[in-house]
Amino acid sequence: MNPAKRRAIFERFAQANPHPKGELDWQTPFQLLVAVILSAQATDRSVNLATAPLFRDAPGPREMLALGEAGIEHYIRTIGLFRSKAKHVAQTCAILLAEHGGEVPDDREALERLPGVGRKTANVILNIAFGHPTIAVDTHLFRLGNRIPLAPGKTPLEVERRLLKFVPPEYLQHAHHWLILHGRYVCKAVRPDCPNCLISDLCEYRGKTQAPA
Repeated sequence: MNPAKRRAIFERFAQANPHPKGELDWQTPFQLLVAVILSAQATDRSVNLATAPLFRDAPGPREMLALGEAGIEHYIRTIGLFRSKAKHVAQTCAILLAEHGGEVPDDREALERLPGVGRKTANVILNIAFGHPTIAVDTHLFRLGNRIPLAPGKTPLEVERRLLKFVPPEYLQHAHHWLILHGRYVCKAVRPDCPNCLISDLCEYRGKTQAPA
């Protein structure tokens, strides 16, 4: 895909949704961090249902750590892998309090040292909470990177690096959200909604779906 097409794709995303937002509910970087840890292999809706009472009763790391693992489990038991996630959240709270004054660090290496936080989660925090022009490659972005193909690669890291290289700089801040929303609601895994896709004429995917006759 040539640079002109890539630019045109992001121009359309920007025109259609100038200020994209994620679908997780949060008020502080700490709450975003917890929500993203909980969102692994879970829907944003299920996470929001669990974190509404959790964040009400334990809005910061000190209050959440006071709940203990069992207490955190009580709030998130409807989410998959809730026991391991509760452990990670409790350990993360302890580290934030001991090493970062209770604040979420604006630093990739420090973030990736937190339990339950890998490169993708760190990129989400850096981009959304701190405004870094990073791109977190989840299953949606990996699919779109290879299908459209905006930035083909065999691994999420390869796709991430190519997106950072190929996305026009002025669109990097919101590229993560645009692509996640596009992959979640339009360019879906099983049957992409090509007839209603705003970039269908720019996309080079050979298996485009057709509108019902």
